[in-house]
Amino acid sequence: MAGFTQQSLSTGWSFKDYEDTSAEAWMAVPSVPSVVHQDLKANNKLKDPYVGFNELDARWVNEKSWTYRNVFRKPTIPRGSSVDLVFEGLDTFASVRLDGRVILESDNMFLAHRVNVTKALETEGEHELEIDFDCAMLRARKLREQDPNHNWASFNGDPSRMSVRKAQYHWGWDWGPVLMTAGIWRDVRLEVYSARVDDLWTEMELSPDQQTAQVTVFSQVNGGDPDSSYQVRFKLSLVGKEIDCYVTEPKDKVAKVTFDVKQPSLWWPNGYGNPTLYEISVSLEKEQDILHQVTKKFGIRTAEVIQQPDKHGKSFFFRINGVDVFCGGSCWIPADSLLPSITAERYRKWIELMVAGRQVMIRVWGGGCYEDDNFYQACDELGVMVWQDFMFGCGNYPTWPKLLESIEQEAAYNVRRLRHHPCIVIFVGNNEDYQVQEQAGLVYDYEDKNPENWLKTDFPARYIYEKLLPSIVHKLCPTTFYHPGSPWGDGKITSDPTVGDLHQWNVWHGTQEKYQIFDTLGGRFNSEFGMEAFPHLSTIEYFVKNEADKYPQSHVIDFHNKADGHERRIATYLVENLRTATDLEVLTFNSIVPTSRIANAL
Repeated sequence: MAGFTQQSLSTGWSFKDYEDTSAEAWMAVPSVPSVVHQDLKANNKLKDPYVGFNELDARWVNEKSWTYRNVFRKPTIPRGSSVDLVFEGLDTFASVRLDGRVILESDNMFLAHRVNVTKALETEGEHELEIDFDCAMLRARKLREQDPNHNWASFNGDPSRMSVRKAQYHWGWDWGPVLMTAGIWRDVRLEVYSARVDDLWTEMELSPDQQTAQVTVFSQVNGGDPDSSYQVRFKLSLVGKEIDCYVTEPKDKVAKVTFDVKQPSLWWPNGYGNPTLYEISVSLEKEQDILHQVTKKFGIRTAEVIQQPDKHGKSFFFRINGVDVFCGGSCWIPADSLLPSITAERYRKWIELMVAGRQVMIRVWGGGCYEDDNFYQACDELGVMVWQDFMFGCGNYPTWPKLLESIEQEAAYNVRRLRHHPCIVIFVGNNEDYQVQEQAGLVYDYEDKNPENWLKTDFPARYIYEKLLPSIVHKLCPTTFYHPGSPWGDGKITSDPTVGDLHQWNVWHGTQEKYQIFDTLGGRFNSEFGMEAFPHLSTIEYFVKNEADKYPQSHVIDFHNKADGHERRIATYLVENLRTATDLEVLTFNSIVPTSRIANAL
């Protein structure tokens, strides 16, 4: 009986402008995962978009479509085996052809795809794989034009972004550039198998005295002859030492066992104890042959969000293993606009910085992406809790049937992918979409509990956050708390400090209060607040190459600060808190200059 093999398709790719039909149009792709900006840069067709004003020179890329091509040899396919072509991520509107036949159409960056290509690869020799990536920016504009009755209220970027399931910050944000990526942004491979472990997850119950834990492990099996008999071997280990082992048979393609763990070592957040990780290994076996094996790490812990009425309103805090945890931490925006350039080492170094700063929680912000596995693994291993937004940010999203179907698939896929990570302690529906609803005056009747009614209002996205997403979380990850939005609290205004979470931006944004009074501006849980500063000097030196531009008010430095009104805000907080380096005579003269110019204008 044949086992499980993989054939990576990370090399051998070429790409071109979709509209260029000349033979010379094709350029080499160093490797995938990648996005088109990386590949253009590798072929000297694009300068580093992060340096100087190069972002402007890269604008032509935003409105282009691209074709990627790979010619590969047929893998060895044992008798009775199947072959799947697996894409972990395609950015975003992708039409995939194998030997000239369309085998996949994708319009969601956040989904993985698995296509059975067994019959297509019956022919020996070479096979051609081509992917057309249609321009997401232009497609988004067309989709918006098709629904002029929808209220496209939003903050940041082009409102048409809300029609496309792609990282929203690619349209630009108040902290980053406009770089409209396209490409094979996550792994691509062929898998050959007679049967395989499709999914592996755990559910657990910790006794009140924390002396025992029941860990139920589920494994979904796919493929193979339905009349064949398989065994599934589950092995539980801690620090490389086997604790227990069970063998069972799948029923309706799902195998399940329960381990009774005595005196479990618990997973704790940074500063509260060790983030202990157990290992579960699942082997699919037939006649003593191992057909496929999958191993994952998980933690034994309880995680609760405590919301209890009190004299202030209702509490909102996290309790881990019965201990109330102060969630000092940070919000995480994507570490790069060109996502495949982020390595596992870079992810870990950032999380290590958090740990060194005694932070215990990181919030994955809803305008970015569901992060790479390496990010969550680092959080698991280092004891950093994750507040996981779904990918909706600062807008009133449409709810077309096809879009809702795609969102449902996206949410289910990512909850399944992430649910075994002990670091994830909350799923949250969106970032600031309820604030958009308030500022745009959209209809939101909290007392109306009929989801079908919500779809008929000018704020139909409520259906996504209060019906679709919680249903998926409750079904697939029932022990993890779901919160409709950030900020949000029982349907009250999002600035209400007595309930839910709060985004406190009256320092820097809003009324621009003095930062010294931050301690008076709290709520039940401040899930976002901050103050802008210049980046580290080494970062500035990276994007400012001309020595003549290395002064605070240079055009190039100003260009790299995307926050509206940043000059005045930074100047205000500096003048209020630090002695100016300019002497009194020069400052006096400079202060008169604007007055004299106004007088001359009159």
